[in-house]
Amino acid sequence: MSRAPDGELPRLVFSLPRPRPRVVVKADLLPSVSVLSLIGLVGIPLGWIWSRLAPPERVRVYDGNQLLPLQLESWHRFDDLGIYLMLALAAGIVTGSVVWLLRERRGPVIMIAAVLGGLLAGWLGTSMGAAFADSHYAITGTPNVGDVLTKAPQLESLWVLVAQPLATALVYGLLAGWNGRDDLGRRLA
Repeated sequence: MSRAPDGELPRLVFSLPRPRPRVVVKADLLPSVSVLSLIGLVGIPLGWIWSRLAPPERVRVYDGNQLLPLQLESWHRFDDLGIYLMLALAAGIVTGSVVWLLRERRGPVIMIAAVLGGLLAGWLGTSMGAAFADSHYAITGTPNVGDVLTKAPQLESLWVLVAQPLATALVYGLLAGWNGRDDLGRRLA
């Protein structure tokens, strides 16, 4: 320690630690409902885009109106699933990043709303996407035995519902961990 000019010891500055910021729930409830519903509505255009990108399956009509896929056409069932999975992961990454930019509302309440909105978007995307695909590849008339038809793409696994919420939670959590501040930078001052 160095001595002060008058020969006195320098004053030690003591400050109390600042209190940890608390989670604000009441103020974030209305914005979280807005976030949940807005993210949920993302599922409708996501389903439409999927219905246009997913390849249809060509099938042949056999006796008894039995539909059997042509050779190698059954692989499109995986393509349909993979395309929706990639679209949902991309939507989840964008969603997590955009929700993080809501600086005044950062915290667990908005993150939970974003994840639930992603789950709603996944449900809407899969159900509306199947409806859009069915209308796009509608079969008109009665098929005869031996005809080759184009069957609409379909999602055979419901595990794709968790892709968007998982990506949203992962991105938001990584950004929160990277931030390193107790209040997540919520206070602008």
